[in-house]
Amino acid sequence: MIDLRSDTVTRPTAAMREAMARAEVGDDVYGEDPTVARLEKLTAEITGKAAALFVPSGTMSNQIALLCHTQRGDEVIIGEGAHCAFYESGAGAAWSGVQFEVAGRGGLFGPEELQVVIKPPADYHPRTRVVALENTHNRAGGRVFPQRDVIAIAEVARAHGLAMHLDGARVWNASVASGLSVAELCAPFDTVSVCFSKGLGAPVGSAICGDAATIVRARRFRKMLGGGMRQVGVLAAGALYALEHHRARLAEDHTAARVIGAAIREVPGANVREVETNLVQVDLPVAADELVAAARARGVLVSASGARRVRVVTHLDLPAARVAEAAAALAEATREVVTRKATPA
Repeated sequence: MIDLRSDTVTRPTAAMREAMARAEVGDDVYGEDPTVARLEKLTAEITGKAAALFVPSGTMSNQIALLCHTQRGDEVIIGEGAHCAFYESGAGAAWSGVQFEVAGRGGLFGPEELQVVIKPPADYHPRTRVVALENTHNRAGGRVFPQRDVIAIAEVARAHGLAMHLDGARVWNASVASGLSVAELCAPFDTVSVCFSKGLGAPVGSAICGDAATIVRARRFRKMLGGGMRQVGVLAAGALYALEHHRARLAEDHTAARVIGAAIREVPGANVREVETNLVQVDLPVAADELVAAARARGVLVSASGARRVRVVTHLDLPAARVAEAAAALAEATREVVTRKATPA
């Protein structure tokens, strides 16, 4: 099987496993794991922040950021389909006690769309406290949030005294696609969440980055949420290896996604959003599950991301030699299900 359901399905490379096996470890709850310290230092340097904290998951890093920035009853402004509201099990309501307000449509938005959803101060309104952006945006098909819009949004946010948080789970991909450094992309934000287990291919782990005082608070929240880990340098070593060795190769994933997207786009009736990074988003005139089943029958795993939408994600476990095979199989499967829809019974 060629598994293109997500870039989280990758397995550690032999070199990464070796790095993990040789990792120097200590008790990280005491702050004594040297491998974790190296990972956090490098992550902070790359994102341009003063400090970083290793956490088990992107959900935890996003939710810790909300805990740092808000009080119960506050409001967080997001783009449509944002991960922190759509894929984190209602954690914003359960842990921080916040509610979400959507700006714009389709995941991305601009300063004008932000302005109209900021609540004015009043006892009967929730207090708008945070603007949270996602870059790249998963449910928008891996789109890169234009940096000019990010900067303009930040200006509006600052004028209203709002914090800025970046869900940068795939900011590595955004950097490669845009040609901007990760630090440039992260500069407008107070806190940044980055993930090591998606495109970078580590088996587990994310980090929250910000100023030193915020990360001190974040460390306490991590412990509160059950994320304090002991000899976790074994996992941090995998993330560190990924950060040092797997960022540059992300361009290969983007190329593979464009090849697959172009093949599916040739099928009449299939609507493929412009491929910007490693995600291919396919809208269909039939149920998404039909294409998922037809693709599986041809040896390719993909996932439904909507009633009539399928997501295909390229990653480091897709060899270059099999990209054409995957593209052909998915185009054939798409043609089958679309043709079946068009053929009268």
